[in-house]
Amino acid sequence: MCGIFGIIQPKKEHGGSNLSELFRLSESRGKEASGLALEDSNSIRVLKTPFPASDFIKTKEYQENLKNNQNNYFKAIGHSRLVTNGDENNNYNNQPVIRNGMVLVHNGIITNSKEIWADIQGDKPNSELDSELIPLLLDHKLKVGSSINEALKYLFETIYGMTSIAVLFEEKEELLLATNNGSLYYMWNEIEDSFVFASERHILNQYCDKLSIPPNLKNKICQLNPMQFLVVNKGNCSVNSINLNELISLTNRTNKPSSLVNVSINNTVLQNASLTYVLQSIPKEMLDFVSERNLQVVNLKRCSKCVLPETFPFISFDHNGVCNYCNHYKPLNFKGEESFKQLTDHYKSRDKTKADCLVPFSGGRDSSFALHYIKKELGLKPIAFSYDWGMLTDLSRRNQARMCGALGVEHILISADIRKKRKNIKKNVEAWLKRPHLGTIPLFMAGDKQYFYFASLLMKQNNLSLSVMGENMLETTRFKTGFCGIAPDFSGEHTYSLSNKDKMKMMLFYGKEYLLNPSYINSSLLDTLDAFKSYYLMKHQNVNLFDYLKWDENQVESLLLNEYDWETDPETKTTWRIGDGTAAFYNYIYYIVAGFTENDTFRSNQIREGVLSRDEALNKINEENQPRWGSIQWYCNTIGID
Repeated sequence: MCGIFGIIQPKKEHGGSNLSELFRLSESRGKEASGLALEDSNSIRVLKTPFPASDFIKTKEYQENLKNNQNNYFKAIGHSRLVTNGDENNNYNNQPVIRNGMVLVHNGIITNSKEIWADIQGDKPNSELDSELIPLLLDHKLKVGSSINEALKYLFETIYGMTSIAVLFEEKEELLLATNNGSLYYMWNEIEDSFVFASERHILNQYCDKLSIPPNLKNKICQLNPMQFLVVNKGNCSVNSINLNELISLTNRTNKPSSLVNVSINNTVLQNASLTYVLQSIPKEMLDFVSERNLQVVNLKRCSKCVLPETFPFISFDHNGVCNYCNHYKPLNFKGEESFKQLTDHYKSRDKTKADCLVPFSGGRDSSFALHYIKKELGLKPIAFSYDWGMLTDLSRRNQARMCGALGVEHILISADIRKKRKNIKKNVEAWLKRPHLGTIPLFMAGDKQYFYFASLLMKQNNLSLSVMGENMLETTRFKTGFCGIAPDFSGEHTYSLSNKDKMKMMLFYGKEYLLNPSYINSSLLDTLDAFKSYYLMKHQNVNLFDYLKWDENQVESLLLNEYDWETDPETKTTWRIGDGTAAFYNYIYYIVAGFTENDTFRSNQIREGVLSRDEALNKINEENQPRWGSIQWYCNTIGID
C-alpha cells in the first residue's frame, strides 16, 4: 500500500540528497502523509508530516535535521503514506511508529487488528494505526528471551493481511527488514559500504539511474522473499538474508541513544473526509420517495426472457416480448483451462527470482479470484498491481491485503494525487447537477481509467510480457454508451470495445454537453481526456482469464469467503462492486431516473448464459437495486458534497 524505504551509507555531502531522491521516488505509492527516522549516536529523530514527500523535503525541519546528523554513517528509514487507518492530520496516525523502544515503518494492512487489540491485556493503542501492533507483538516475544526470528514468526502467525516492515531499535545495533509478501527490495554496495531499500525494484532502478550508479551494482538489486527477513549491521553495512526458521540474535548496543525524539510538523488544515464519515439517519422523505419509485419500477415493461426494462437505451421487443439484446446475444465461447495453461506456461520463467506476469488487481471478486488462480493453480509468480485514484474503499484495500498476504504476492500500488482527484470528482458532480444527463455520469469515474496506462508501464518496468485480467464478460452493460446516443454493437469482444465511428460519436456527444454546460470545463478536463485515451485509444495488453474459464459466481464467492476470509459489505448481499466507492452513488441515480442499474444487465446476461432463471434474477435485482445509503454517504462525504 504505502512506500517504505531507507538508506545507510558513510557520511558524505551527498548523503542527504540521496535520501531525498529515494523519498521522492517512493511518493508514487502514497501522497497523503510522509515521515522519516534519522539515527545517529545521540538519538533517533522521528519527523512526521501530513503532506507529500515532495513538500516535506522542502521544509526547514527536514533540512536542519539532515545537517545536524552526528554520526560517521548516515542512517534513515522513511514512509510515504497512503491513508487507510487514522486521519493523517493527527501525526500520531502517521509513520514512523514509535513504540516499545522501536521505530518502525510499515507497508500493508493488518486486517485482524481489532481482534488482536481486544485480546491484548494492559496495552492500549496510542493511535488509530494498525501498524502500532507490530512493535508491541515483537516486543512481547523479545522480552521473554525469544530470538528475532521467533518473534517475527509469531508476528506473521498472529496477523492477517499484507505486511512489510523496517525497524530501528533503541537497544539493538541492527536494522531489521521483513515481509510476508515480497514487497521489499534492497541493494548492498560493498565498494562504497552502503545499503538502500525500497518497496519496488523500479524505485531502486530509478534511484540508480538518477545517481549514475554503475550497471554492475544496479544488477545486484535483490528481492526480499515472502517470510524472509534481513538483518543489516549499521556499523559496516553487512547484510544477512534469513529464513524464519534460522536462529539469529541481534546485537545489544554499546552506546544506547540518549533519546527517541519525535518532531511533529503539522501546518496543514486539509481534512481527509473519507475517515470522518459517520452514518446519519436517512430523511423520511427520501425513504418515502424510494418506496414510491420501487412501485413504479415494478410496473415497468420488461423483456419476457431477461429482466431489462423498457427504459433501457435502444431496447425493442419482438412479438413474444423478447428484447433485441436477447435476440442478438451470442453465448460465451470459452477456450478452455488447458489452453490457458499452455499459454501461461510459455511465459513461466526458469529463474524463480523473477516474476512471470502482472495481474491488475482492484481487490474486487474477479481480480481476487484471478490472482488466486494464477498463483495457486498455475504456480506462476505474479506481481499484483493496483491503481488507487481516491475512490477505492478501505474494504477493497483490506481485501487486497488479505489476498497478497495469504498468497505471498508482491503488490505494487500506484497512488494518484488523491486529494486532487477527489476535488475533480466534486467539480464534475456539481457540474452534472446543473444539467443532469445520464450519458455524462461516467465523468464521475473518469479518474480511474489511467490504470490501463500504468499497467502497460509496469510491464515495461518489470520486463514482463504477460498481463492477466479477471474481466467478467457478464458485466458488459452497454447502457452507459447507450445514454450517449450510441446504439449497441453486439459484436464487441470486451467491455471497453467501441468502433472508431462510435468513439467519434462519443466525443461529439461530450463536446456538445461541455458547450451546453461550461461548468465541466474545470481542472478535471485534462484528467478526463487522459482517461478517454487510456480506456479507448491505447492498446490493452491483457489476456483475460475468463475468456478461457467459465465464470461461476458460486465458485468464486465460495473460494474467497472460505479460503481468504474475504470481506463483504453488510449493506448488500451482492459481492459485486462493493470495493468501488462510486458504484452505490451512480447506480442510485440510474435506478431513480431510469428504473434499473448495472445489476439488471449483469443478471440478464446470467439468464442468457443459462445459469440463472428469470424469477431468480427478478428477486435478486429487487434486493440489489435498493440504495446502499451508507456507501452513498461515504461517497458524498469523501468528495465534499451534501
